Amino acid sequence: MTQTAASTVAAGQEPTESRSAGRIHRAWFVAAVTFVTIIGAAAFRSLPGLLIDPLHQEFDWSRGTIASAVSINLALYGLTAPFAAALMDRFGIRRVVAVALTVIAVGAGTTVWMTSPWQLMLCWGLLVGLGSGSMALAFAATVTNRWFTERRGLVSGILTAASASGQLIFLPLLSWIVSERGWRPASVTVALAALAVVPFVWLLLRDHPADVGLKPYGAKEFVPKPAPVPGAARRAVKVLFSAMRTGPFWLLAGTFAICGASTNGLIQTHFIPAAHDHGMPITAAASLLAVIGVFDVLGTIASGWFTDRYDSRRLLAVYYAFRGISLLFLPILLAPAVHLPMIFFIVFYGLDWVATVPPTMALCREHYGDDSAIVFGWVLASHQVGAALVAFFGGLARDIFGSYDVVWYASGALCAAAALMALVIRRRPAGTASAAVA
Repeated sequence: MTQTAASTVAAGQEPTESRSAGRIHRAWFVAAVTFVTIIGAAAFRSLPGLLIDPLHQEFDWSRGTIASAVSINLALYGLTAPFAAALMDRFGIRRVVAVALTVIAVGAGTTVWMTSPWQLMLCWGLLVGLGSGSMALAFAATVTNRWFTERRGLVSGILTAASASGQLIFLPLLSWIVSERGWRPASVTVALAALAVVPFVWLLLRDHPADVGLKPYGAKEFVPKPAPVPGAARRAVKVLFSAMRTGPFWLLAGTFAICGASTNGLIQTHFIPAAHDHGMPITAAASLLAVIGVFDVLGTIASGWFTDRYDSRRLLAVYYAFRGISLLFLPILLAPAVHLPMIFFIVFYGLDWVATVPPTMALCREHYGDDSAIVFGWVLASHQVGAALVAFFGGLARDIFGSYDVVWYASGALCAAAALMALVIRRRPAGTASAAVA
């Protein structure tokens, strides 16, 4: 008996070949469950932009105050991600994701009783931020790295598109609920959506191919399940300090911070209130964001396919350049009614929304090997810090200047800088990627 087969049998499982011959590889089912899980969790991502005007009208809180809670949420979404990736190595994917979804449900559900801004920051900022951070793209990166050796770019694109699919499903529904029933029923809907996904995660998701006696998809040899890694927080910080000594980390973190600033922090948070400022109904603006979600799915999956075939640095440069150009035109496109140029912007911007994720993941794998999921978690943290800053300063700018125009122009200029930064990232020779921590 070979060593790999012996390892499988020792774990109480059948050898790989006898269990997978003639069947669709289990990795694709795990990817499907992950996709559905991220869709369910994406419900809460659809709500912040819909809350700004209702909370402002009901409680007379300034837009800057409300945006502060959204900013905390976005920052924690990113800062939690690397620790969540390490926790998945320690306790397993299923446990971490199930707890995260429960925390999201508690945070979203308890907002219905809030009466003060600090309660919004606690429930929506802290609890939902921590839960969503554990459900961040580091989750998708961990699943991709463990279950796939081939088609990683495509799979990362598909899983990234899941968030947009969730937005597509929930945003029109939530906008209708906010308009017809108020913001509280919308918050309850988000909580129930997160809870509904927990059984799927617990019953269908598996932590590693070795759990079911399989090789990762595309692998030539069986890969034993690694032992749990203790000291999750210490490891996450250690990986960070090691990665910080390398140039690619700073360039990836910088470009991804601009990515977050120009997507989650800008469009997802402020597009609906900005369109409403120009007389567009909230439901119409929400529908436009949902259309972005449609084309985001197509663009991200296509980006994953491109990432498997082309230079990731050049892809990033193209994506950021096109995004910056589109944002510069947005101020002149906003109007009371939806017209053809706005539709063109929505399609163009939607194709580019998170197309940056697959090539960014690929560059992390290329430079940081086994620790790439944790490194990507820290890069994602920079994404959300950028998003948090623009979410806050966008609301502040609206209070000060009476419009969002200066924010659109500044974000377009930042995207041009990100395109240049992407081209500066050096390629790592094939076969030399190593773990960031020895």
